[in-house]
Amino acid sequence: MRLVIANKNYSSWSLRAWLVLTEAGIPFDEDQRSLLGPGFGADLPARRVPVLYAGELVIWDSLAIAEHLAETFPAKQLWPRDAGARAHARCICAEMHAGFAALRSRLPMNCELALRGIRFDRAVERDIARVVAIWQDTRARFGAGGPLLFGAFTIADAYFAPVVLRFQGYGVELPAVARAYADAVLALPSLQRWVAAGTAEHEFVADDEPYRDHR
Repeated sequence: MRLVIANKNYSSWSLRAWLVLTEAGIPFDEDQRSLLGPGFGADLPARRVPVLYAGELVIWDSLAIAEHLAETFPAKQLWPRDAGARAHARCICAEMHAGFAALRSRLPMNCELALRGIRFDRAVERDIARVVAIWQDTRARFGAGGPLLFGAFTIADAYFAPVVLRFQGYGVELPAVARAYADAVLALPSLQRWVAAGTAEHEFVADDEPYRDHR
């Protein structure tokens, strides 16, 4: 398999697919493209990332990539085994996939950021509150087996990992349960590898540069 991604410093949707593959220990070739490269994405469906090439399959949506990996590697348990937990995991991933526009637009992912004292508008505050509520509810209902949302790593953790990085970079204060979850995600060796690579890129994407990152 080959996964096409963009800059690790900025590309939140690339991170989601990459983290599922890496945390699950699924072998793949990484094909990284610069967002500033000439003709970015000209050879890709929708001209966006991530894209997974798996044999003759071409999958260009991060949630579709995650579903394909879960089906192809059932032993990895990328979704929770329990049917109720699995339905909940799919719901919160779909909500992240389709929503939180204010959070994504006002707090773009940037692994290098370490800001404090930022004031957020009401739309961003509502998105932050909703994320915290999801984390707290999921941990309370399904998280007894470990420090992540469903105890062990699942696709849901990959989906919220870029949000964890945003909260860290923009100095978002979190209540205890959410803080503990965020710290557990930040401690994942695979995420630490991603962040280290992202902060080493030093490639600046201006605010008016098209953010060619895909779901």
